[in-house]
Amino acid sequence: MTTLLPMATPDLAWAVTRNDAAKPVAERDAILADPGFGKHFTDHMVDICWSERGGWHRPRVQPYGPITLDPAASVLHYGQEIFEGLKAYRHADGSIWSFRPDANARRLQRSAKRLALPELPEQYFIEALRQLIAIDGDWVPSAPETSLYLRPFMFAKEAFLGVRPAHKVAFYVIASPAGAYFHGGVKPVSIWLSTEYSRAGKGGTGAAKTGGNYAASLVAQAEAAEHGCAQVLFLDSVEGKWLEELGGMNVVLVYKDGTLVTPKSDSILEGITRDSILQLAEDRGHRVERRQVSIDEWREGAASGDIVEAFACGTAAVVTPIGMIKAADFEIGSPDAVAGELTMSLRAELTDIQYGRRPDPHGWMLRLDA
Repeated sequence: MTTLLPMATPDLAWAVTRNDAAKPVAERDAILADPGFGKHFTDHMVDICWSERGGWHRPRVQPYGPITLDPAASVLHYGQEIFEGLKAYRHADGSIWSFRPDANARRLQRSAKRLALPELPEQYFIEALRQLIAIDGDWVPSAPETSLYLRPFMFAKEAFLGVRPAHKVAFYVIASPAGAYFHGGVKPVSIWLSTEYSRAGKGGTGAAKTGGNYAASLVAQAEAAEHGCAQVLFLDSVEGKWLEELGGMNVVLVYKDGTLVTPKSDSILEGITRDSILQLAEDRGHRVERRQVSIDEWREGAASGDIVEAFACGTAAVVTPIGMIKAADFEIGSPDAVAGELTMSLRAELTDIQYGRRPDPHGWMLRLDA
């Protein structure tokens, strides 16, 4: 059954079609008891269309299911696609909140601009999350360290063969319950340093959240796994010495004087989790530097004791301590390293804000079920 809802955004009226084959409560509860990550999906999804003539139109919530595409759809041939990732958190009183969704909306706009896609207005982005939570809110788990992962994405769907921006685009939001990222507690991980492959190049799409960047990282990620590492660290593509980011997370180094340093480059994705962690550090009086930092600086700093902690950060794991960097001819750190005190303290502070366990001084949290 389809219901036309009153206008929720300035010029869009939402249609909602409920899924007649929605999972029974018992099956959903069993999934929420052990959801893993990205393995199960909620009963509904959001779909908004865009065309060169009509702009954004026909917003709807509909049953989760396959998307029908013409074989000539532009995305299949030219990769014109972007996405975002954020979470919905259930607080102790049962309410459902998201963390800085406005920042995700603006980053999606920046990615869209780089990939020659239409920029979705911020209010449409937020309303899409609210509409999905309104019907699938029961999928937000309540166990510690769990959440509902939200995946907005946009792609070119016009059927044509030719290298130009598509005139028809689709925007979707799907959702997947996520279990605790670390089972048995947060532990430092080993990272493989890629010297053969680059994630992105100068003037490329590294600062956009587009699937091609992740596809380019997969062969290096496989190489990391072969060396017993959980992730891969990329260097710049020009000189091969400046830190960039991991396959899906940003990097932060902590110096003995309390300074936090994170790599700065036009080919690094601006991390919302990273920027939030750095803001919390600045709130405590720590100096934060966003600058070029070389692998040699890390290597020499760790050996001298000047660099005392290192961590990666991103939406999925929030903060991951780095215990060791493995390269073809050297290592930094130790596989037996313990998680840094500041690393873990900042992680605890951020997750406490996200789950409503402590005040939100920057107004980062937005309630979705209100």
